[in-house]
Amino acid sequence: MLDRFNGLPPAAAQEALLACCALPGWAARVADHRPYPTSADLVVAGVAAFDELTWPDLATVLAAHPRIGERPSGDTAEAAWSRREQSGVQGADAELAAANQAYEDRFGHLFLIFASGKSADEILAAARGRLGNDEETERRVVRGELRKIVELRLERLVT
Repeated sequence: MLDRFNGLPPAAAQEALLACCALPGWAARVADHRPYPTSADLVVAGVAAFDELTWPDLATVLAAHPRIGERPSGDTAEAAWSRREQSGVQGADAELAAANQAYEDRFGHLFLIFASGKSADEILAAARGRLGNDEETERRVVRGELRKIVELRLERLVT
C-alpha cells in the first residue's frame, strides 16, 4: 500500500490524506514529501506536520468530524474509519447527545475523543469530565486526541 500511495499523482495523494486530517494544507505538505521509504516515515512526517497546526487549523479539522455517536454514512475511507473507530459507542445515545450538546455549548466546537477501543460509558465519562476543563486545557486535550486519530488513520492509509 505504501508503494501505491507513493506512486499516486499529487492531487490523488492529497485526497487520500484528507481522510486522515481534513486540512488541505496539511495534506499537501505530507504528500509533497513523497516518496516515503517506510510506512513509519509517512506516519512520522504526518504527525510532525500535524504538530505545527494552529488552533484555527484544528478548528477546521474538527468541523469535518462527525459528532461522537453520529455514525457517518457513505463510501469514503474517512466515513468507514470513523464508523470503525466509534464501534464501541452504543447504548448511551440520549446521554451522549446531551453531553455533546453541553460540550458544544461550553467550548464552541464538537466533542472529540480517540474513540477506538472505548465503550460508550468511557466516552460519556470523558465528555462529562472534560466539561470542567478551562479553554486552554481543553484545547491541549483536543489536540492530543486529534493527533492520535491522525496517527491511526495514517497507519491505516498504508497498511
